[in-house]
Amino acid sequence: MTASPHPAPGARAVLESSPDALLVVSEDGIIRLVNAATERMFGYARGELVGQDHRMLLAEGFRSGFHRLFFALRKDADAAPGLPPVEAYGVRRDGTEFQGEVACSLLVQDTGDAPMSMAVAVRDTSHRLAADAGLREALSLLSATLESTADGILVVGGDGRIASVNNQFISMWGVPRELLATQDDDAVMGFVLDQLVDPAQFVEKIAALYADPASESHDVLDFHDGRTFERYSRPQKVADRVVGRVWSFRDVTPARIAQDRITQAMADLAEQAAQLKALAFQDPLTGLSNRQLFNDHLEAALRGPCGTAVDVLLLDLDDFKEVNDILGHHAGDQLLIEVGRRLRECVRPNDVVARLGGDEFVVLLVGSLDPGMVAERIVASLKVPLWIDGTMLRPSLSLGLASINEDAVDASELLRRADIAMYAAKAAGKNRYLRFRPEMMKSLVERTELEAGLRLAVDAGQITVYYQPIVSARSGVVVKVEALARWERGGEIVPPAQFIPAAERSGLIVEIGTEVLLKGCTELRPWLAEDPSRALAVNVSGVQLQHGDFAELLLAVARSTGVDPRQLVVEVTESVFFHDDVHVIQQLTALRNTGVRVALDDFGTGFSSLGRLQGLPVDTLKIDQSFTAMIHTGDEKLPILSCMIAMAHGLGLSVTAEGVETAAQAEYLIKLDCDSLQGYLFSRPQAGPGLRSAIARSNDAFAALLGVRVPGPR
Repeated sequence: MTASPHPAPGARAVLESSPDALLVVSEDGIIRLVNAATERMFGYARGELVGQDHRMLLAEGFRSGFHRLFFALRKDADAAPGLPPVEAYGVRRDGTEFQGEVACSLLVQDTGDAPMSMAVAVRDTSHRLAADAGLREALSLLSATLESTADGILVVGGDGRIASVNNQFISMWGVPRELLATQDDDAVMGFVLDQLVDPAQFVEKIAALYADPASESHDVLDFHDGRTFERYSRPQKVADRVVGRVWSFRDVTPARIAQDRITQAMADLAEQAAQLKALAFQDPLTGLSNRQLFNDHLEAALRGPCGTAVDVLLLDLDDFKEVNDILGHHAGDQLLIEVGRRLRECVRPNDVVARLGGDEFVVLLVGSLDPGMVAERIVASLKVPLWIDGTMLRPSLSLGLASINEDAVDASELLRRADIAMYAAKAAGKNRYLRFRPEMMKSLVERTELEAGLRLAVDAGQITVYYQPIVSARSGVVVKVEALARWERGGEIVPPAQFIPAAERSGLIVEIGTEVLLKGCTELRPWLAEDPSRALAVNVSGVQLQHGDFAELLLAVARSTGVDPRQLVVEVTESVFFHDDVHVIQQLTALRNTGVRVALDDFGTGFSSLGRLQGLPVDTLKIDQSFTAMIHTGDEKLPILSCMIAMAHGLGLSVTAEGVETAAQAEYLIKLDCDSLQGYLFSRPQAGPGLRSAIARSNDAFAALLGVRVPGPR
């Protein structure tokens, strides 16, 4: 057929009688001709379609293939003037979408220089929609995800051909769409390499990865125009088979520029500091010795007569950053001045007291008979409150004590030992001192290795999620599931009590918590959708709550996974309320306003009181398993448990008991009107695939328990 938009009468009759929608689309994507079936199928009048962009008739995710189809038709016009039908989704005028099948062919031109056009036939295949609903949803989610990310994404098949790109990739690299439409991957690669400072390194990395299909990589690319990209690559797998590779590119140019400026600024500051050291040996804020003068005194003491006692007491203030953040740096400076004054009062006139920087101080004792007593005196002196700008502060410090002994140690080693002891004191609960012991070094190495391994595990996606059912004592069935982070390392499960504190120290708890929330919502969405009374509980650290966007993040995850926020429970410990952090309270309150519930976990192990609960944004009290463990036979008199449950109910809170392992414990708690039970009696934490079975076992376990309580048939 010709490219004329005005077909002969006979041809028009054929067009108008066709049950399929027939369109003529020009090379620039503009609709030039439609038939009556097109009007019926899409709900538009003919005049509303002709002259419009064809993409108005395609659903999101199916609008970017026109140029590739057109080029394929032009490239193989002589051998195959048409292409096999492809699936797509159309959009009617009223906004509804339908599944269709699209066939295309190139129109023969009347003249050699006339614009090319393509004939498009659309057939409604909505009857297949039910079978393809899962695929449609997956494609839509994938398309939305790829197009919403700030990273440029390139997917390459196992044959080395480009399989897919997102718009951000095209924008970042400036690849012309016409070039992509040619499907000439060598030309695309050449366009990319021309922009790079080191194209050979780019090609070598690709060759190395394809030599090892299962490997991953991360490197940095520098451009001739000054830009810098981070490049990530991971294998694309179907089951356990590698079928391709996904490349992700992130523009880090602003960060690189900022880092270069910071590096230069730090170099300038270091030069200034070197000059100042030559001019003064006194800390300008506190009037104490500075680092240089302290080091000189320490070196001199170590060169003194053999047998002379030399002790170093290294300390820093606990939570000093909060003073600066809440009261301002002026208040922080006043606190440091007062700490320096109190330290001087705790030692002899000839002892050296120095401020090393920030909130870190050091004391040098030479010939002291009892350095431990001096350390105790320093800790006690900092417990006395002080007033700054009308606010009462109670300073707290962690102190490490290291002494010279039969070991021949230099100044840096003695300071390092004091530093290790100080961090051991901080890990032991703060506001105390500890003397260095050799085993502390081993503990530090183990902690460092644990944190390094945890970082690798988080980056590699090795943190998994287990689920433990929670049974309602009133309905007798599982109505809530708690999501728990698990780390498998070397074939063994690392206890959460070890890696969660490490994650909080390193800040990795933010990434781990987000991953647990996302996986939990994704895996439990079908189960939650079956009954609106069901809920998913996730543990949230105080570190997570200190991030200003936590509430927004949680709600965004709920929206993206299709989980009702009213089916989410945030479990926090009492410690998040210790310092009356207004921001934490605000975030929890904001979540509760959207329907998210808040549970106070491990209640009874901290320093909170039941009376204080009245002012906290809490819905549920979780009694710590140490209280449940006090129940042995069920005949005990445990007024603390009954008091907890009764007072919690009086405050309008529900109560969940943790660590229920025996029928006697469950019986006792049910008699006290405990609302929910959780523990090994019902189920241990299970991975996602085993959750349904765990829920069934929990329901059966409670039914059996009910049979014990109420004699006779069920």
